[in-house]
Amino acid sequence: MADSQDPVFQIQRVYLKEASLEQPNSPAILLEQESPTVDIQLGVNAAPVAEGIFEVSVTATVQTKIKDKTVFLVEATQAGIFEIRNLPQEQMGQVMGIACPQIVYPYLRGNVADLIQRGGFPPVHLSEINFQAMYEQQQAAAAEDAPRIVTQ
Repeated sequence: MADSQDPVFQIQRVYLKEASLEQPNSPAILLEQESPTVDIQLGVNAAPVAEGIFEVSVTATVQTKIKDKTVFLVEATQAGIFEIRNLPQEQMGQVMGIACPQIVYPYLRGNVADLIQRGGFPPVHLSEINFQAMYEQQQAAAAEDAPRIVTQ
């Protein structure tokens, strides 16, 4: 029988929280022969839902433009509900900033590619992400922004 203080990490659910596709300049922009530029932005968010239960979401924004006109804009958020208990506080950031997004992200990649393709475009495949490197960069940036105590 497991000790009640054993670490717990369980996926409760993975779901598409939000998705939108906009084509504000259609149909005229679809007649353009020029190749569009693609801009992809990603974000990770974690929030407590209940005691020991957390929602971790990964958001992607994919915008394609020809000159200054948007061809399409996709915004999607894929989320997961995770039960995380009895972990040392210093490990919680890594679990929610690395492990959870690694689980959720493949679903987001598939949903974004599918949504773009259903909009009549060739799918844009989001590249693999090293969430550990991303987390470490965020931690380093936060450490640089932290107030420094100067003693004399």
